[in-house]
Amino acid sequence: MTASPYIGRFAPTPSGHLHFGSLVAALASYLDARANHGRWLMRMEDLDPPREEPGAQAAILHALESYGFEWDGELVRQSDRHDAYAKVLNDLFNHGLAYACTCSRKQLEPYHGIYPGLCRNAGHEQHDAAIRLRVPELEYHFTDRVQGEFRQHLGREVGDFIIRRRDGLYAYQLAVVLDDAWQGVTDIVRGADLLDSTPRQLYLQELLGLRQPRYLHVPLIVQPDGNKLGKSYRSPPLTTDQATPLLLRALRALGQQPGDELLHASPRELLDWGIAHWDAQLIPRTLTLAEAQLR
Repeated sequence: MTASPYIGRFAPTPSGHLHFGSLVAALASYLDARANHGRWLMRMEDLDPPREEPGAQAAILHALESYGFEWDGELVRQSDRHDAYAKVLNDLFNHGLAYACTCSRKQLEPYHGIYPGLCRNAGHEQHDAAIRLRVPELEYHFTDRVQGEFRQHLGREVGDFIIRRRDGLYAYQLAVVLDDAWQGVTDIVRGADLLDSTPRQLYLQELLGLRQPRYLHVPLIVQPDGNKLGKSYRSPPLTTDQATPLLLRALRALGQQPGDELLHASPRELLDWGIAHWDAQLIPRTLTLAEAQLR
């Protein structure tokens, strides 16, 4: 049996423009796909309209194009996929694998983010309720290509998690699992802030009979105070005139070693160099990297 052809993806959330941290994640997923002669898909994770910044989708795509990235196939938007999410959610609910939860944030405050199962056997209707997935009292583990082995006990460390919010919006965990399977994604390369989401996704994949992709979580670029980059701190939107220096910085953040001869290369030349020299084993095995230390 031969391995499936590589299919990777980049899936930004249009809550703001791309910044340097986003560029590092995009570059890692792109280079890993191209170096493995794979396809690289583009998906807009626009599940949360209240958090979406007007014009952000177009700005993200324009920034990627101006930095030399090109993707395969049509752009997919999660906002076009609600029917697929609804079908799976209803199946899970009707089989007793998910249930409705009417708990308020205030009620859950004492539990520090680990749901204690208050509504598990309450039999609430779906209307005006969040939908939670029942999780098993099991430890899930996987081996990340950079971060190594990761383990998490779903019952003790997460609890039954939300797959549709009370306001009717679908949760990231459900949408990402269904979309990756639907698009045939074999390799997920993304920021290490999503590492602890992975066991929830493994459980959903198992429950739905979906194949488990390979995972690679790159270090998250953070501010000096340890918070992830955002609009509030020295994290301006990517500008076209900074493409070469920022791509060089992003390559170095990923442990790659571009030489001084590339200081004046075009974005496309830098990407081609990155593909030819890509070595995922050089990526720093750490969850975070301070932006201020990257030169």
